[in-house]
Amino acid sequence: MNIASYLESLPPNSIAKYTEDYPKECVPFTGYPRQHPAEKNKIVLIYDPLGPCPQVMEFKLEDVLHVEEFPSAVTEAGEGVPLIKLWIRKGARGVLLEPFEVQDPIQFVKKTKDFRGPMLLY
Repeated sequence: MNIASYLESLPPNSIAKYTEDYPKECVPFTGYPRQHPAEKNKIVLIYDPLGPCPQVMEFKLEDVLHVEEFPSAVTEAGEGVPLIKLWIRKGARGVLLEPFEVQDPIQFVKKTKDFRGPMLLY
């Protein structure tokens, strides 16, 4: 399923294509979107998919207020990577999936504790 048909299949009030100035109550994230494999009410976004350190993010669809389609990026192998800009509601909770090497779990927890702060459960 391509991105446009996936977004058009959502309920009409969930996402609206944005055509004017950027919304003040949102934060933009640009990347390669995928439907969440297990939860249909979430979207997975590969942020900076062709960059040196791509990030995998997860958002609830209800927090996506606007979407803009970008021209596809092309890999060195000539494969097209469709890109979109999602405008996520400020204050929404997202999940950042980050790979790490398992060596010292206690040290890993200490490093991420400062980042998480007083976050509520997603």
